[in-house]
Formats: sequence, structure tokens, C-alpha cells
Amino acid sequence: MKAREKEDGDFLAALGSRIAAIRKEKGVTQVELAYRCDIEKSNMRRIEAGNTNVTVLMLKRICTALEIPMNDLFVTQ
Repeated sequence: MKAREKEDGDFLAALGSRIAAIRKEKGVTQVELAYRCDIEKSNMRRIEAGNTNVTVLMLKRICTALEIPMNDLFVTQ
């Protein structure tokens, strides 16, 4: 695996983990978040696992569904 591919994979995994953490903090199930985003649960599972390159528009849907600004996905504490 090339360094860039690993770096990209690490980024997607961290992003997915951040989405899952925020979802859990808000008491939303993965099924409910998928429903709010109008996607299949399996797609949400792949996003949270970092196994798919999510689009900016999907990130917008996720943020709307979780009622958070998009920068919350990229800011960690």
C-alpha cells in the first residue's frame, strides 16, 4: 500500500469514528441516522467504518441530521 493510500484510509477511518462518536453522544442509532440521511444502514455502517470515500453532500446530510456544523466533524478534543 502506498503512503498516500494509507494516509487517506486513516483519514476516512478517523472521520467515520468521529461521526459515530457524535451520533452516540446524541443518542441516535445508526439505523436512525441512516434514515435521516436517506441511505441504507449498510452505507452508514461503511461510512462509520471508514470504508467509503464519503461525498461532501453526504457529509452535509449527516451534519444536518445530527444538527451540528460541518467543522465539528474535523475538530477533535
